[in-house]
Amino acid sequence: MSETNKLHVKKGDTVVILSGKDKGKQGKILEALPKKGKIVVEGINKVKRHAKPTQKTPQGGIMVKEAALNSAKAMLVCPSCDKPTRISKTSLANGKMARACKKCGEIIDKDK
Repeated sequence: MSETNKLHVKKGDTVVILSGKDKGKQGKILEALPKKGKIVVEGINKVKRHAKPTQKTPQGGIMVKEAALNSAKAMLVCPSCDKPTRISKTSLANGKMARACKKCGEIIDKDK
């Protein structure tokens, strides 16, 4: 059985971190991994990786990059009211479903 895992956030959304060492920080989602239930957020959960010199990176050394974190640790920030919010699903005139802010009621998915 192939069960699709849905995330409450998408690539490009702004989120605020709810727990951990980066609690309270905001960032933009760079990558969403729905099969793992994880997201990669810009400037959040940075880790250091040691790299040998290669053709791509002739210098080698210690690389700092963002690691994935559980999507449940992030809450969507509404673009219109700039507050962390949960989402509700609303149907549009064309019959498609869209995400809406629970606080102000504004539709988040403008592109649909």
